Amino acid sequence: MNRFSIALALCLAPLTAFGQSADANPRDAWWDSLTALCGKAFAGEMTGFARPADDGWLGQRVVMHVRECSDSEIRIPLHVGENRSRTWVVTRSGDGFRLKHDHRHEDGSEDAVTWYGGHTTDPGRATRQTFPVDDYSKALFLANGLAASTANFWSMEVHDGDRFAYELVRPGRHFRAEFDLSEPVEPPPAPWGHE
Repeated sequence: MNRFSIALALCLAPLTAFGQSADANPRDAWWDSLTALCGKAFAGEMTGFARPADDGWLGQRVVMHVRECSDSEIRIPLHVGENRSRTWVVTRSGDGFRLKHDHRHEDGSEDAVTWYGGHTTDPGRATRQTFPVDDYSKALFLANGLAASTANFWSMEVHDGDRFAYELVRPGRHFRAEFDLSEPVEPPPAPWGHE
């Protein structure tokens, strides 16, 4: 190895280390991007769906509100028209993230199918985390006649200053909603059960 190669290697070492540290922990980057949205609300639309029942979302105002944030949990109510029944709950643990869906009736009581979701199984990407369905949710779905949902994969994407995306994929179904992060909107009322 000549002197030039050694000098070049020494000069590039800090840059390489910096690049590796940024890429080595996509979980931190994703969590930081999501946390940066705290307190803000954003309008969105359905951009992908493959089931007639999803048509009920079309023509409705869709708003996500990153309403509650702590070091380990972020709650994101989802409003579809006047329906305030849905809240995404993202929890950070030592081995990744858990996504749960809190579904409520208008009186605040829990829906029969609630608290389902999944847990990340890999580091994901700085812009996208995927949550395969967990065992609790599989049992809940089977008990409620929703066998197709036992193959669910949910994903959340955060592209700073551009868009947030929520996605559900399983055989025969692809549901995706995207929210414009460049223009926050007025935060909506509290979700049902959290007034």
